[in-house]
Amino acid sequence: MLSSTKLPRRKLSGVLLLDKACGVSSNTALQQVRRLYRAEKAGHTGVLDPLATGLLPVCFGEATKFAQYLLDADKAYEAVLKLGQATNTGDAEGEIIADVPVNVRETAFQAACAVFIGVIKQTPPMYSALKHQGKPLYAYARAGVEIERKVREICIHRIDITRFEPPEAGIIVHCSKGTYIRTLAEDLAKHAGTVAHLTALRRTQTAGFLISQSHTLSALSALSEAERDALLLPCDVLVQHLPAVRLAENEITRLQHGLTTRAIPMQHTENHGIISPLRVYGEDNRFIGLVSREPQTGCLKALRLMSTAAA
Repeated sequence: MLSSTKLPRRKLSGVLLLDKACGVSSNTALQQVRRLYRAEKAGHTGVLDPLATGLLPVCFGEATKFAQYLLDADKAYEAVLKLGQATNTGDAEGEIIADVPVNVRETAFQAACAVFIGVIKQTPPMYSALKHQGKPLYAYARAGVEIERKVREICIHRIDITRFEPPEAGIIVHCSKGTYIRTLAEDLAKHAGTVAHLTALRRTQTAGFLISQSHTLSALSALSEAERDALLLPCDVLVQHLPAVRLAENEITRLQHGLTTRAIPMQHTENHGIISPLRVYGEDNRFIGLVSREPQTGCLKALRLMSTAAA
């Protein structure tokens, strides 16, 4: 008889670059990976729609403390648009609400893409996970209730057209956090004189990580536990864009006890007028966490540290 005893959860820390499959939510993908790794604590960094695939960094244990820095990172997506058809969700999951002949030339589509390069304003779609009074917007949308959404500023760094074969068009978008590609696709089509919805979306980059570095759930499932563990990246990969400083053990102890430690010259932390966090390492190169720098004294103060056991 097979034992029904569940294997215990593990105190695991690190970052896994998951290639999320189509048809599952980000949270479902997270829980699948968490069970596979038997991790006590896990979180993902940036929601992907169920129909979207691609790069979904998953943080285990201590890495969850630094996940926010990846949420704020720029991203890149490959998208396929179906021109001439609009849906109520902006993607292939929704009901068709407009179906018009496609009379768009490639030059007009190129011109539309050029208009949206730079800092633009975008209204989040109703079919999104944004919360209103504790409920996601898509819950209101499914009930036929329209909620006023706050317009937000985003930045589109690049739009490359990979193919233009009406009624389909393929694009690659490099953008800031908070960009809704479904909304961008609708806006592009409108500017080109038609309507559109997404039929495919794949996240290919985030914060310098590439889709080529990621792993599918099926590939992970075929590995041994030791092989899977070897694929985890260290917690500090999430904050590699921040400046670093190395401290002596007595200074690290002060930080861990909530005390300030030695002053750091302004040039090490000044970034466009904002004093950024610094990565802290011990003399043995182990990652300690993040500190802030007090503007008046230059002294360092703990911002978010690895637990003593993990460090």
